[in-house]
Amino acid sequence: MQKLLYITDQDEYVDHSFIAPLFEVYLKKYMIVDIVYFTDFKSDFACKDSHHFIVPSRYKNVLFHELSCNQIDLHSYDYVMVRNNITLMKHVLKYRDTYGYKALYRFSFPKRKVQIKCEEAQGKNQFIKRCIHTVKTKKETKVINTCDAFLPTSKRMYEHYLPNVTIPTILCSPAINPATLHAHQHHQDDTIHFVYVGTLDKLREFNTILDAFASLKNRAWKLYISTIEVEFAYALLENYPNIKEYVKVYNAKTKDALLELVAKSDIGIALLPDLPIYNTSTPVKVFDYYSSGVPCLMTQSEHTSTIFTDCVDAWFCDFNVKEITQKLDYLLTLDKEEIATIGAKGQKRLLEVKNYEMIAEKIANQLKAL
Repeated sequence: MQKLLYITDQDEYVDHSFIAPLFEVYLKKYMIVDIVYFTDFKSDFACKDSHHFIVPSRYKNVLFHELSCNQIDLHSYDYVMVRNNITLMKHVLKYRDTYGYKALYRFSFPKRKVQIKCEEAQGKNQFIKRCIHTVKTKKETKVINTCDAFLPTSKRMYEHYLPNVTIPTILCSPAINPATLHAHQHHQDDTIHFVYVGTLDKLREFNTILDAFASLKNRAWKLYISTIEVEFAYALLENYPNIKEYVKVYNAKTKDALLELVAKSDIGIALLPDLPIYNTSTPVKVFDYYSSGVPCLMTQSEHTSTIFTDCVDAWFCDFNVKEITQKLDYLLTLDKEEIATIGAKGQKRLLEVKNYEMIAEKIANQLKAL
């Protein structure tokens, strides 16, 4: 059986809801997978189990030496994959011939570009950072093109952010986990329960969504928000005294707690501004919603329309107050059975085209063909 070493850019204590099902469950049906996490909280190397290695962050620059010193046989790997970190990718490429593995680069999200956009949303001039970003991207592309394969989240993401990558590409997108579907908990009252899961900041312009809710004459609704930016949410709601009583803010600490909240809702919200950082891949929250059979109101984009169909298994609208208000008005006219039917169709659709079991098999087959 072939063997993969996956070097993440994540800390051992953060949410691994993407890594866990794909790399720890489904891909292991096709190959042995070892995963490296980094930590700022430990001084010594540790094995969480025989396939999970916890490495102190101070050893990043000498990672392979640290692994070798702890009896990790680097000759045993057929593939070594690095997630998002070009410096680590260079380290892996340096030893590729020595150990004889294929070097893979995983591009999950344009983090540097997102940071620039967030700071611009705060009114900061990012001209210099934009110039630096352009130079860095060219250098990073050169490094990536020396790898054996490139694994972006979506085709549109790498076409927009790393268009000059020319090596074989293997898509590695988020998906629904067929093993962790949650039953939708139907409630009996007449109100429609909406739920929004995820980050809140100025760039996401959540005030646009609240403006739309505040414009509704029909108040037969509730909105649940689950976010780590709880204080930001409360501060934002202070501007909407007329609907504060209809909105509840949560900070779900675990994936199970989050899915439990979603399962009690009727409609998920995944409305985001029309920016490439948001519309070049499917938001993870969409999969959280449909895991519980909760249909989603999402931003109309070229990417989402390749997966869902408006008013069949989801609802689309443009990101502006008028369009969102009109769509919310329409959704409030639907009965619970109609909404549940849309959710069931959406879940079925994702299980057919975007589930981790299917993606793992495709990745494994494409790796073996390199």
